[in-house]
Amino acid sequence: MKLCRFNDNHLGWVEGDDVHDVTAALDALPAVRWPVPLGDPLVVHLAALLPAVRRARETAKTLKLSAVRLNSPLTNPSKVMAAPANYRLHVQQDTKDAGVDPGGFHAKTLAGIERPAETYGLFLKATSAIAGPTEGVQIILPDRRTDHEVELAVVIGKAGHSISREDAMAHVAGYTLGLDMTVRGTEDRSYRKSPDSYTVLGPWFVTADEVADPHALTMSLWVNGERRQHSSTGAMTVDIPDLISLASHMYTLHPGDVILTGTPEGVGPVLPGDEIRAACDGIGEMTLWVSLHS
Repeated sequence: MKLCRFNDNHLGWVEGDDVHDVTAALDALPAVRWPVPLGDPLVVHLAALLPAVRRARETAKTLKLSAVRLNSPLTNPSKVMAAPANYRLHVQQDTKDAGVDPGGFHAKTLAGIERPAETYGLFLKATSAIAGPTEGVQIILPDRRTDHEVELAVVIGKAGHSISREDAMAHVAGYTLGLDMTVRGTEDRSYRKSPDSYTVLGPWFVTADEVADPHALTMSLWVNGERRQHSSTGAMTVDIPDLISLASHMYTLHPGDVILTGTPEGVGPVLPGDEIRAACDGIGEMTLWVSLHS
């Protein structure tokens, strides 16, 4: 099932070019009082929500996807984690950009390191950086270079700590497409990657049963119609089960938590006024615009 959040507070079931307004299914979510539990409500209560979505579909109003505003399908993950240098050709590209981004990973830093995520660990992005295609990317420092990084985003569905590789995929609720936007510079990565709108998620959330093999998907990204990134998720250095295990040995994972699995080669700058289009097999496609932060 593909579930989207559209027009700010509506829940949609996406089928082809249509979205069915199944907002009524949200009545299946329990009322929340302080203290608010960790986790994204849609994913925490996914088992109860899906039957309610199917019931709501019977009388749902149907809209064209082209006529709605798509927001991030996730609203409240406890954390967004990201894998550094998880595609070898991207590491080689960063060697050329070492002077542009002295704080970035490049071949000299990673000489002899086969699995950088295991050596350097994952890094965190502020959850306040999450945006959807409708919000787009808002450049925070126009005098600095901001780069695009398209990534497969894994959404955790079951809480766990110290999860084994063998059990890892049982903790996956589904997937979405992510843009890990980055300000180039010397500051810590979490700082440069966490401005508002620098984690774009969309176009919707796809339940795990719809993706037979998340390591056999083709991801692409275009800027103003020019294709810049194009690779298979099979080129990851550290795969999804190992990323989940690695993350969970440091943090307790909660439903709705996001793991950005790394970006392939082709990373490049964007400017206000640019159009970004990102797509991934089995997930979907989203188009968004770059603007200045207001």
